[in-house]
Amino acid sequence: MSGPLLCEGRVVIVTGAGRGLGRAHALAYAAEGARVVVNDLGVGLDGTPGPDSPAARVVAEIRAAGGQAVAHGGDIATTEGAASLVRTALETYGRLDTLVNNAGFLRDRMLVNLDEDDWDAVLRVHLKGHFLPLKHAAAHWRAEAKDGRTPRARVVNTSSGAGLLGSVGQGNYSAAKAGIIGLTLVAAAELGRYGVQVNAIAPAARTRMTERAFADTMAAPGADSFDAMAPENVSPLVVWLGASASSGVTGRVFETEGGRITVMEGWRPGPTADKGARWTPSEAGDTALKLLAQAEVPGAVYGAG
Repeated sequence: MSGPLLCEGRVVIVTGAGRGLGRAHALAYAAEGARVVVNDLGVGLDGTPGPDSPAARVVAEIRAAGGQAVAHGGDIATTEGAASLVRTALETYGRLDTLVNNAGFLRDRMLVNLDEDDWDAVLRVHLKGHFLPLKHAAAHWRAEAKDGRTPRARVVNTSSGAGLLGSVGQGNYSAAKAGIIGLTLVAAAELGRYGVQVNAIAPAARTRMTERAFADTMAAPGADSFDAMAPENVSPLVVWLGASASSGVTGRVFETEGGRITVMEGWRPGPTADKGARWTPSEAGDTALKLLAQAEVPGAVYGAG
């Protein structure tokens, strides 16, 4: 006999949930008893509008399996779109417990070929598209806490290995994903007093964004092999982070791929030297080289989802 569902009674928003990782997260939350607001603007890989409504298809999948879900097609990188996203949860289900920020797309270029519009578009959807839903959800949770109804709220942000280590040809994407980690740390510190936990994941999985850029790595294996790049592998951790069961976990970044989960430790002090006075440029350079010789070699630069 199975135990209680992990997210029974919780209301969860997932942005960019029409395909890939977001779709997998939405289905996984619904399977654990959550009522899900499925957000997707229905755009192509480059952010231009698409011809169909992937959010509605995911809602239909959830309902066909006996779950509860509603679609939201607004642009969450606008104030009105983000506000209406939160309103949809409150007006449909009367509460909001978890926000999963997942929406994004790619416009890959080497830096010398990267147009300002491509920079702005990627930063807008990834970074602003995290900030605005977080801002409006947090305002609701703060009001609840001030009225004596302190929530057990959760936010799961989506960064990337590109944000942790950089990725050649993805200066805009890497900058946005690194910014999401900074936003996660600040939000965790600011919102804890209101009963809100904020964490981030850096997933590697097969999505529309990765299956073209990293075709060999992302290729599906044979039918009898474990599909390490299936987006569904990432969702169990996302569901747990969005559940009450994750109490006490906040301000952390998890790398997740296949069957592997890693707690990332981020920037921390390494070798250091203190002269106690101002260095000359030559002294500073000599000292920097000595410290670098003692320091760990940075991880490989690679692409990620």
